[in-house]
Amino acid sequence: MGVRPYLAGWIAASLLAVLVAVRHRRRIGLFGAGYRAFLAVRWRLCTFAIAAVCLVVVAPHTGDPTWDYWDAAFMSALAFATAPWALGTLYRGLRGHRDPAELYLAACVWLFSTSWSFDLYILLRDGFYPPAWLANLGASAILYGAAGLFWNLDWRAGRGVTFAFLEPDWPAPGGASFGRVLGYATAFMALVTGSLVYVFLIRGY
Repeated sequence: MGVRPYLAGWIAASLLAVLVAVRHRRRIGLFGAGYRAFLAVRWRLCTFAIAAVCLVVVAPHTGDPTWDYWDAAFMSALAFATAPWALGTLYRGLRGHRDPAELYLAACVWLFSTSWSFDLYILLRDGFYPPAWLANLGASAILYGAAGLFWNLDWRAGRGVTFAFLEPDWPAPGGASFGRVLGYATAFMALVTGSLVYVFLIRGY
């Protein structure tokens, strides 16, 4: 597929997603008070702040001209704000627990957060579509999924560590302190750290 049809396609998909979000906003969990409370748990806010600061500081020094302070900042914010909900919604949709409107919005939010927002920023900043958009889409989608799993980590009495979206009351804040999920959280933190180290190595920084 050429860049122009792809650009036109995702712009149309994004506009439709906005209409879906406005029309069905009362039943979409992304906009609900429960999800805001879910994200506002202290360990989630703290790990987001640390990760965002690290990415923003590192971005201009990777040797990749498409990375700067701005795209590192807004992509970090989008990942934190949407990845736990999008991942949980798509999983539960496969289990028959979500309606088509919410599933469509979750898919568009995932793609916009990992690729389309970045592509649009580079297009506006540099005047051309990023040549590596397809590779970026794949790599960013994996990291976004890892972020969604990481911030869905939870602990429940009698079950131990689990993912919050597996629980019937999701997105309730749950009972996880960071100490209780630390062992599992380390695996996800290692994935992100390893990805950043890889970028430095292949760029020869």
